[in-house]
Amino acid sequence: MVRVSTENRSQPETSSGEEPAPQAPKRRVGLLAAVALAAVALDILTKVLVVSNLEGREPVKLLGGLVYLQLVRNPGAAFSMATGMTWVLALVAIAVVGTLIWFAGRLRSAGWAVGLGLVLAGALGNLIDRLFRAPGPLRGHVVDFISVFAPNAEAFPVFNVADSCICVGGALIVLLSVLGRDYDGTVRGRK
Repeated sequence: MVRVSTENRSQPETSSGEEPAPQAPKRRVGLLAAVALAAVALDILTKVLVVSNLEGREPVKLLGGLVYLQLVRNPGAAFSMATGMTWVLALVAIAVVGTLIWFAGRLRSAGWAVGLGLVLAGALGNLIDRLFRAPGPLRGHVVDFISVFAPNAEAFPVFNVADSCICVGGALIVLLSVLGRDYDGTVRGRK
């Protein structure tokens, strides 16, 4: 009877005696989708609450004046730029959403999945407003409602959850890039 040893069978041997290549990290499409869906849901919920509770009201002061809640309908881009170009902004948002969905299958980094999920959520959140709010499709005004330090955008432009998602997601992607962490799960500078 011949005995076969079962030791060291966890790593397959190669014919050249080299170590086998490490497996690539798993894809992170599910994480990106979960982050994007949760953030879009939060954006939609907050906008519905703001429109139903703050329409026609004076700004609501919170945290001793650090934050004000007020309803502002923004026909432009961030900081109210490109007012009157809403249809162009909607088309750009559609292109961004499409590109991020196409790119999602390549993600193998959890950090990048969270960052891009937030950017996707922000683009979708504001695109939903541009498509479905007055005055009409591709011309809808985005609902903004957070004003910091002073009401009426006196200190800083009024923004919403979608805008925050874009900024936080973008900052996370920049940080990961600076740290050398790539979207495919590799770390630059390491062998």
